[in-house]
Amino acid sequence: MTLTDAVVKNIIRKLLTGEDYRGEIIALIDAEFLQYVIDFFRRIVDAKLKHKNVTIDWYKAELLNPDLPKEDIAIHSGLNMKSISNMYNSATKEIVLEASLEHYDTLYQAIEDLLAHEGVDITLTIKFRGVSVDLNISESLIVINTLAVKRAALRGGLWSTAGKQVEKPLMITLCALHRVPKRHYYKVGKLGHIREVDFYLIDGDGEFQRCEVKLMGKGNPESADAVLARDSKVFVADKLSELNKRQLEDRGVLWVELRNASDFKQFERVLGALEIPHRPFKGDLFKSIDKVLEQVFKDNEDDTGLSLVRESSEYLIDTDAEPIE
Repeated sequence: MTLTDAVVKNIIRKLLTGEDYRGEIIALIDAEFLQYVIDFFRRIVDAKLKHKNVTIDWYKAELLNPDLPKEDIAIHSGLNMKSISNMYNSATKEIVLEASLEHYDTLYQAIEDLLAHEGVDITLTIKFRGVSVDLNISESLIVINTLAVKRAALRGGLWSTAGKQVEKPLMITLCALHRVPKRHYYKVGKLGHIREVDFYLIDGDGEFQRCEVKLMGKGNPESADAVLARDSKVFVADKLSELNKRQLEDRGVLWVELRNASDFKQFERVLGALEIPHRPFKGDLFKSIDKVLEQVFKDNEDDTGLSLVRESSEYLIDTDAEPIE
């Protein structure tokens, strides 16, 4: 699952200017979910029409079909892949199919038991290109449950992906805004490549210092714990709790909290502590961010692997500031 470059750029702009970036991700979730709903309803219409005059469970026959991708089978049964992997310590197609069929039967029976004690009746009518099918209440609840699981899966996946894909371009942008020479930072692979740690600052002694970025919301302590476990030296987050900050400082981790419009300047403290040459940012932040991001993503198009970011000049972008000796 990937985010478009445009969305990544918008998230970085908002992080650095103290705006709320979450709307970008929520808009993506909405767009992907609504498209999924349309496609799923189309499949429902096709599946039920195939079994219009047949008494077998058409949903199970068509939407839990072993020939479908395992991710689809899991979602259609009301499970996600992470749950199956956690439950069975495996996510092979055979395991996914077994778990999905078992869960579907359990869910279907639970719905039947519930309806036996409830005097409610719902008919969901789906119309597509002049053709319509009616779903009874049991079928409707199965479909609604599937959509809820899909929405949750999209939400979790896109939030996680956002943090991973923002990391390198955000760190490079911070370096560029503070006129850090290219010889003092190192990135792993392309911007879309995902590793546990994929950006390093190179300190004044030539040592590689691990950096990590987390979009933590209200300061999720578990995210900070992950950074401590990986022994990162620099941690950049959108929000940190006071507990997070104390934990990081106790372990000697340098942190930057991007909450307000001027918070990106905290990066100067990090650079100073690591004895990395730099200059305080001066100028138009919005114009500078756009210029940096344009170059960052241009460089990424030709980036093929591990690389010191030294291409063409000492700095990522040219500015009016004097060069650093």
